Amino acid sequence: MEEREDMVRFQIERRGVTDSAVLAAMRKVPRHELIPADFILEAYFDSPLPIGHGQTISQPYIVALMTELLQLRPDCKVLEIGTGSGYQAAVLAEIVREVYTVEIIKPLAEAARRRLEAAGYANIHCRCGDGGAGWPDRAPFDGIVVTAACRKIPEALIAQLKTGGRMVVPVGGADEIQVLSVVEKTGCGVEIYPGIEVRFVPMTGASQDR
Repeated sequence: MEEREDMVRFQIERRGVTDSAVLAAMRKVPRHELIPADFILEAYFDSPLPIGHGQTISQPYIVALMTELLQLRPDCKVLEIGTGSGYQAAVLAEIVREVYTVEIIKPLAEAARRRLEAAGYANIHCRCGDGGAGWPDRAPFDGIVVTAACRKIPEALIAQLKTGGRMVVPVGGADEIQVLSVVEKTGCGVEIYPGIEVRFVPMTGASQDR
């Protein structure tokens, strides 16, 4: 599709994303099939899109950047917190062996599951629940991507990250400057590297309410 190719060339490659697997996934995933029908004409615009229930999905560049920062391999198992429309999960599923994705808002979780199943993604596993708790019975994960802003990074997610793994998470409150951060878990502990300023909807759930 010409619009999808233009999205990758002008919104993503020109802004510095170079990982060939990420670029191939962004070229392949049909974003227009994984968003609400009201916004199909805007599917490949360089902007976030509303998906209902006060939630949005990120612009394609941010999806690509977060995916690249994970430094994924084909044999990886990845956890996504905040399924949203299912688009980020689909991009991950084109690159890695298995994707586990958690969405706290039940109608969004159910709609995403239907879209992903219709698109044929057999390696994506969906559940409705508090993302801050992660998915402990499928841990540890090679990578974790969080698609909502955290005032504090949930300890449960750090615990479910493999040694040598990476988590990409926007850190900051709804009314604060948010920073897209990379969490690396090493044999000596955890390192956090701040990146660009971003704007995400806040994470909800018990881990952020305390």
